Amino acid sequence: MQLPTEPTGSKAISLHEFNNRIKRLLNDRSVQNCWIVADLSDVAIRGGHCYLELVEKNQSGATVAKVRGIIWAGRVQYVRSKFLAVTGQDLKSGLKVMVEASVNYHEQYGLSVIITDIDPSYTIGDMERLRREILGKLQKEGVIDMNKQLPMPTVPQRIAVVSAAGAAGYGDFTNQLHNNTYGLQFYTCLFPAIMQGANTSPSIIAALERIADNLHLFDCVVIIRGGGSTSDLNSFDDYNLAANVAQFPLPVIVGIGHERDVTVLDYVAAIRVKTPTAAAEWLITRGVEALNRLDQLTTGITDTIRQYLNAASQQLGYYSGNIPIIVSGRLERNRMRLSHLVEMIPTTTSGRISTANERLKATHAAIAQAKAQAMLREQLRLKAIGEKIEILSPQNTLRRGYSITRVNGHAVSNATEIKPNDTVTTMLANGSFTSKVLETNNKTQK
Repeated sequence: MQLPTEPTGSKAISLHEFNNRIKRLLNDRSVQNCWIVADLSDVAIRGGHCYLELVEKNQSGATVAKVRGIIWAGRVQYVRSKFLAVTGQDLKSGLKVMVEASVNYHEQYGLSVIITDIDPSYTIGDMERLRREILGKLQKEGVIDMNKQLPMPTVPQRIAVVSAAGAAGYGDFTNQLHNNTYGLQFYTCLFPAIMQGANTSPSIIAALERIADNLHLFDCVVIIRGGGSTSDLNSFDDYNLAANVAQFPLPVIVGIGHERDVTVLDYVAAIRVKTPTAAAEWLITRGVEALNRLDQLTTGITDTIRQYLNAASQQLGYYSGNIPIIVSGRLERNRMRLSHLVEMIPTTTSGRISTANERLKATHAAIAQAKAQAMLREQLRLKAIGEKIEILSPQNTLRRGYSITRVNGHAVSNATEIKPNDTVTTMLANGSFTSKVLETNNKTQK
């Protein structure tokens, strides 16, 4: 076997020397104190230092660049406090950030970047960009205002509540609603859901699906969560959750966070209030407004009835005072009319009797004439019947050359009624004879 020879024209160096050469190359100022835009991944605090990865992905989600990053303990507090003060959240995986970093190459641990500063306004802008992208997509799909367009019951009393069981916000909501000072009755049913973290969206969607299976039991849906950091509310900036709320078949009331907090759900829900307590107050206000309208209607009806009764009372008084005069006048007119009718009875009766007599005489004459005509018609009809009977009589038929054949005393008209050796009697106009049948010939006429 031939041993390998050293490369010609060059001399091998150690790995340590090789890494030193890389380190010297990376001392270029162009890779020092650079502002870098990337996504955070694998963020972890160990030994006071913050270890993470900076990742860049293309539009399809594939990673196109990745490098290890470190925030040394002496700088961690500054960077984290600055980011938290502006964004309301701590550094965590999945956030898009803009950081100031310098390249660092260690002969033993390899390439990494040292992060010394951060621009939290970039992350805030990215969060707003994401929110606008979701809203734009919902707008393009034509669903962003669907829940807002649903009719809200005049007094929604049957409430499906989506909240974390045992949460302070849920307790505030139910206490405010059920102990209202107006005595309004509300009926709530809790559909528990996770209201913080990565599972928030699928958990709330699952609760909405359970409500959808019982739509006929509820007037509206209330999604509530107490206050918290801005980062706790990021889970509500989710397309799938927003699309479900926007297209839900019942009006949705959202009370998440505080007045300063606005999520995508606030844009798509039918009603947006600032807190769970405010959601209860909104429902109570609807009931109070309905009670006020009912009071106004009651007052209006009472006033109208009172006015009608007053007018009727006045009219009744008027009629009461005028009834004797009206009755007396009508009695007098009727008495005079009756007297006139009595005077006219003899004349009217005589005229009517004379007219009736004339009509009776005319009717008598008409009856006599109709009787004579009817008798003449009947005589002519009877004569015509007699002539027809005479023409159709059997004797006249025989005189015209026809005969009648009888078998056993019964006249036959069809040869099938006669069999060979039958005795038949044939009647003619001037007599009859008897004969015996030898054969028959049955021919059906067509």
